[in-house]
Amino acid sequence: MTGTASSELTVRQADSNDRTDDARLARAEFRPDVEGLRAVAVLAVVVFHAGAPGIGGGFVGVDVFFVISGFLITGMLWREVAVTGTIGLARFYGARARRLLPAAGIVLVATAVGAAVLLPPLQARGVLGDGIASALYTGNYRLALHGTDYLAADMPPSPFQHYWSLGVEEQFYLVWPALIIGIAWFVRRRRPGADGSPVPYLVVLAVVAAVSFAFSLAWTSTLPSWAFFALPARAWELAVGGIVSLSIRLWRRFPAPLATVAGWLGLALILLSCIHLDGRTPYPGIAALLPVLGAALIVAAGCATPRLGVGRLLSAAPLRALGRLSYSWYLWHWPVLLLAPRLVGHPLDAVGSAGAVVTAGGLAALTLWFVEDPARFAAPLRNSATLSLVGGGVVTAIAVIAGMVLLMLVPVPVGRGAAAEALTVVAAPATPPSETVDPHDAAVQQVTAQVQAAVAASAESHSVPSNLSPALAAASVDKAAVFGNGCVRSWLDIGQPECASGDLGSASTVALVGDSHAAMWSPAFEQVAEQRHWRLETLSKVTCPLMDLPITSPYLGREYTECVQWRHQILARLQAEHPRLIVLSMSRRYGGDFGFTAYDQAWLDGLARLTAQLRATGADVLVLGPIPDPHTTVPTCLSDHLDDALICSPPRPVAVNDAGIAAERAATAAGDGQYVDLTTLFCTTDRCPLITRNNLIYRDDNHLTVTYAKSLAPIVAALADRALARG
Repeated sequence: MTGTASSELTVRQADSNDRTDDARLARAEFRPDVEGLRAVAVLAVVVFHAGAPGIGGGFVGVDVFFVISGFLITGMLWREVAVTGTIGLARFYGARARRLLPAAGIVLVATAVGAAVLLPPLQARGVLGDGIASALYTGNYRLALHGTDYLAADMPPSPFQHYWSLGVEEQFYLVWPALIIGIAWFVRRRRPGADGSPVPYLVVLAVVAAVSFAFSLAWTSTLPSWAFFALPARAWELAVGGIVSLSIRLWRRFPAPLATVAGWLGLALILLSCIHLDGRTPYPGIAALLPVLGAALIVAAGCATPRLGVGRLLSAAPLRALGRLSYSWYLWHWPVLLLAPRLVGHPLDAVGSAGAVVTAGGLAALTLWFVEDPARFAAPLRNSATLSLVGGGVVTAIAVIAGMVLLMLVPVPVGRGAAAEALTVVAAPATPPSETVDPHDAAVQQVTAQVQAAVAASAESHSVPSNLSPALAAASVDKAAVFGNGCVRSWLDIGQPECASGDLGSASTVALVGDSHAAMWSPAFEQVAEQRHWRLETLSKVTCPLMDLPITSPYLGREYTECVQWRHQILARLQAEHPRLIVLSMSRRYGGDFGFTAYDQAWLDGLARLTAQLRATGADVLVLGPIPDPHTTVPTCLSDHLDDALICSPPRPVAVNDAGIAAERAATAAGDGQYVDLTTLFCTTDRCPLITRNNLIYRDDNHLTVTYAKSLAPIVAALADRALARG
């Protein structure tokens, strides 16, 4: 993030007849425009996070900070190596420790305490893990890994999420000084006396920038979370600032009019980024060139005319004051914005968000006055690299230990209610109750009635049972095996491996097809396949309904071409294999970001066409209706309401779209398929409980637990039998 470098830039008197004069520390020159640019960067980030309209791209403030830090730190390192031939690593890292760690440590500990007190226990435990990773400056990779996990994609943001940028910077500065020392050693061996030239360093830094930018471009379209959070895809932004610093002689020779135009153009690029980019923009990628080049132009222009043009605006006293405050304000604003709603008991409106931002600013001022500056300028620390490093280590240790202690103090959530009966559904008898009743309809009705009775009883129960299965802390890992063995294809995957279960030698094949909502039913269908001696094939891909619909992936930020390819491959496979029964299931949480919306006319027309196309393979087609939408991350909410689980349970009209289900039924019938409305397996006429007997229904905010899916196996069997009988 963060403007971790000071805007006090040491430069020297230039002597055009001696190139090594660029490395002499003859005088100190203060760059007020750089300090003002830090204010622009932090304002962009803070206003964006506060939800201000029209600033959808305010996240680019982080990119501006990267350029500033690359400029200042590279300049400092270069000047030292040019004068002394090496870098005092202990002194350098001691200075970094004094600058970064005291404020970061204070905010880390305060945020960890706030999270432990205010957040639901299950969420708090995950957040404290984020805090420990952030204290060790590895939080960016934790976020990259979580972002790669489709099943973690809907988790609420962490109050430590903004620490990712500090991790990127500090990881860069672990590598860059050593690389500079290596370059200096190489230059001295090859060209004695050439230490004063910045050219070798410029070449290496340009290569670093080029390679990193290549990673950024590639990962933005393939691994977006790694492109956003990981150093290899972000190092080029710091390198651009470093290139400006190493070519400072060139920028100083720019004619003042040209430098003035360049500075204003740079500010325009940053503002354009803030206004025209948003969360749907593939980022960083090509789009990051706007703020990075904008910041580079401002800094470069200021080398020639620091107090003219845009430099005069950025040097204004209010902006400089905000610039001095930027690091602490950045640290405080995000946890305050995220934790404030829990403190006040309701989401923040515009006034509340503004108040949170101002509160964070006040905390930042206190941190600057009583933590940042005293630690940064304390004479004993400034005069001893060893003492600075020890102090930094102590701060880091305190932050890590605080996180670990709080993690032990936050209880693992366990139900407090009396133990509940297990949900046991008994398969219906094979013979009909009378000659006038279809035996398959009777079987479905009998097993469904058992679940309805259990759901109705659970809708009156308030406490989370002590024998909840799975336990709340284990819910996130209670997922079908197909999610971990490659059978559920991820975003970039095409094709489908052999994912068969049941009786593998059977001539009767049942295909379970769709997105992750098809895969979540696989535990139930696997049981049935074993009982009926079917060969079950599970064919699924994340966020990829099988209907022929134009689809954009919000995760990839582009057309979801992998989904289109996968659909064609699966349809060709089904046409070739001729399964007896095709079961189609998919999420209904597709919105406009995907290019269509569940239940809209395009969706319904696509469902009718797909059903007819699947019927043309000779298979019977069974379309599973949606499961109710709980509108919350269920284990997290329940962990906060162990004594009244009904607080988390949504009313039926909120969780179920009856009109959409009726429209899907008609569309399926138009394609000569069979449709089943599953609502009665989850809801009463009024409410959709999240627990049935002792079974936890959802493992997250939209997927079934394996436990509940398996408990419904007798119903799945009856539905499949009925579908096959009516084919």
